[in-house]
Amino acid sequence: MNLLLDASRYTFTVTKAPEPKTDNEGRHKADRKTGELLFVTQVMALNADSGADVLMITVAGQPPKVSVGQTVTPVELEAMPWATNGRSGVAFRAKSLDTKASVKAA
Repeated sequence: MNLLLDASRYTFTVTKAPEPKTDNEGRHKADRKTGELLFVTQVMALNADSGADVLMITVAGQPPKVSVGQTVTPVELEAMPWATNGRSGVAFRAKSLDTKASVKAA
């Protein structure tokens, strides 16, 4: 089950430049449905009430044109719970990382 998240309560800041998402053998991964290449960007999600978390957000297609320290807004941010080989976690995916709509009202 994938969950669409309301990201409006958070400010997202890029903390590591986008890079290709790779498998365990170093091959660039692609979207299973579209075949588009996947790129992952590390961001800090800051909420004034609960503090910050670091997320790795995957985007399909072209690598996001963002830089470290830049504020972004994930478009259609999804959380995808996963479990494999006794490990589990949550993966995050967005349609894009928008730099234009990233100014948040206080």
